[in-house]
Amino acid sequence: AEAGGPRDTAPGQQLRALFYALPPGESSFRTVEEVPDYVDKSIPFFITFIGLEFAVSWIQKRKLPGRINDGISSLSLGILSRLPDVLFRSIDLISYIYVWNNYRLFELPWDSPWTWYLTLLGVDFAYYCFHRISHEVNIIWAAHQVHHSSEDYNLFTALRQSVLQKYTSWMFNLPMALFIPPSVFAVHLQFNLLYQFWIHTEVITKLGPLEWILNTPSHHRVHHGRNPYCIDKNYGGTLIIWDRIFGTFEAEDAKVVYGLTHPVNSFDPIMLQLRPLAHIWNTFWATPGFCNKLSVIFKGPGWGPGKPRLGLPEEIPVITGKEVPFNPPVPAYLNCYALVHFAITVDLYTELLASISMLSQGTVLLRIGFIILSLASFGLLVENKSNAGILEIIRCLVFIGVYKLGYFRSQFSFLGYAYEV
Repeated sequence: AEAGGPRDTAPGQQLRALFYALPPGESSFRTVEEVPDYVDKSIPFFITFIGLEFAVSWIQKRKLPGRINDGISSLSLGILSRLPDVLFRSIDLISYIYVWNNYRLFELPWDSPWTWYLTLLGVDFAYYCFHRISHEVNIIWAAHQVHHSSEDYNLFTALRQSVLQKYTSWMFNLPMALFIPPSVFAVHLQFNLLYQFWIHTEVITKLGPLEWILNTPSHHRVHHGRNPYCIDKNYGGTLIIWDRIFGTFEAEDAKVVYGLTHPVNSFDPIMLQLRPLAHIWNTFWATPGFCNKLSVIFKGPGWGPGKPRLGLPEEIPVITGKEVPFNPPVPAYLNCYALVHFAITVDLYTELLASISMLSQGTVLLRIGFIILSLASFGLLVENKSNAGILEIIRCLVFIGVYKLGYFRSQFSFLGYAYEV
């Protein structure tokens, strides 16, 4: 790498980064600018592991681990969550570096293994605290619930992220900025996120003694369940020790039914992001009393006047085992159409990431706007909504126009004519 620029990572290193298995000697950097973008470079591995999960699930159960509509929805939400980072540096790093530059008390050595391991614990504990509060404070839950809205549980679900969540999580990391260098923090912030990818699967059962220390697929399945015994349990990111210490641990028992206690029944990524905020807004104005209005925002999502802070456990819907996921009937050709065009949009997104430094701000904004329009259209298509066709025709006409004008470009030049067709 050039001096001061991001370091390149070998495929083997990138693979180990997914499992938090890069030791300090391979993942310690003097400056933030040298830290690789492990998350974006993991995209090929995400795709590979998703394919592997499909193969293993078919061999084990003779069925696929998910559905086309839910998979497109999850990936759309994942892309949406990353779009702000195309334009701006992560707020986690901006705020962290500001505190480090202006208020640090002392400086731990960036190249010490002790600093590396301390940061691992610090980032994971901060994540536990944020994650628990995001389930217990309604306004923060409004962002985080996006990740829980899928009624499937697979590696697609891991990519189902909120656009807004990062704007509430950053403050939990700031105490570390008083003494841990930003370059060390930037590495662990990514590793903690990447580790949580592979635990979103049903094809891995129990992992023996590792279950005592690490967050595992079994533990995280409980966290994503809407069974009464699963609610508000297993908040850990990489480690499960925090849940064991603070009494929020629950082992997997009865078959887990996934999703929200009150399913949203939609695949529209824009609606999934914004409807919870609209619900809080309407509830706020409909609830009498100033203190009650504040409670709508800052108490749990199950709270109501006269109820405890986190609501009443007996009001959680009973699981019968006969729950049917939201799955509107859609013709096979429409699913195929949405899948092909979604793949084209993913290509445009990854090409945007690869060429961002060479594009004007106007071109970047145009591409981002088109990607958002596309993802919204696909969400309506896989729901077979009546107005989906009109929006899709508009989207295709916009695509042809801007593609012919040269504002879009595929990573694969030989596909240019096929895209126009």
